[in-house]
Amino acid sequence: MGDPHPNPPQATAPSVTAPKLRAHALSRSFGRGTRALAALGPVDLDIAPGEFTCIVGPSGCGKSTLLRIAAGLLRPTAGELSIRTASPRPAAMIFQDYGIHDWKTVLANVRFGLDIQRVPRREADARARDWLVRLGLADFAGAYPAELSGGMRQRVAIARALAVEPEILLMDEPFAALDAQLRTIMQDELLDLTQTTRTTTLFITHSLEEAIVLGDRVLVMSARPGRIIAEHRPPFARPRTGDIRSTPEFTALKSELWELLRGEVRGEAARA
Repeated sequence: MGDPHPNPPQATAPSVTAPKLRAHALSRSFGRGTRALAALGPVDLDIAPGEFTCIVGPSGCGKSTLLRIAAGLLRPTAGELSIRTASPRPAAMIFQDYGIHDWKTVLANVRFGLDIQRVPRREADARARDWLVRLGLADFAGAYPAELSGGMRQRVAIARALAVEPEILLMDEPFAALDAQLRTIMQDELLDLTQTTRTTTLFITHSLEEAIVLGDRVLVMSARPGRIIAEHRPPFARPRTGDIRSTPEFTALKSELWELLRGEVRGEAARA
């Protein structure tokens, strides 16, 4: 007699997207022995594909240290950080000081990462010029950084990072050196750009406004050694615009985040 259920239903595991970046018990100290300074951790963190995650925290809490570990520029003292990727160079980093080369033209700066990857020159030029068009810099391809404004130099840095089509974009307070008006403009430009590309992004900032405008998620770090002490998801659907700055929800979340940060800043000052 045959099996009354020849094709029994199979249990289906729930569909869970694996994180693009994962940190587990991650920590970093500087120095050795009794003089070692604990700078970061332990930190546990998952970032989903396409998610824009902002991290805020007091000065010196290890935010940039975390970013440099993610970029492969530092090794953790303990724990691990992994990136799920099929690329040998999955991440691109944008620094506060732009990190572009004064002796190279705008086009050559944007093409720089592609040259390192040995992309054929014709393809590399085409990709670099495409990003210059998208970031409003097409007329400055032959210019040098000294001829550009601060905002334009930062756009060159962003174009260079995105031209290599990174799986993860790491940004270390990229707008900190800009004046308030230009910083707002750059926030809005980056918001529009990342909502189009949906590049997984880890963004470090001191600005609560910046974090709320840009982030799918805002993580708050403690004073040194930095740990994640709170997580908030701004209640604004995507696509969003900078107009959210004028909403009551924006003001309320900014106040809540500041209360958390103020306690950490005061605690750090008391220990100093």
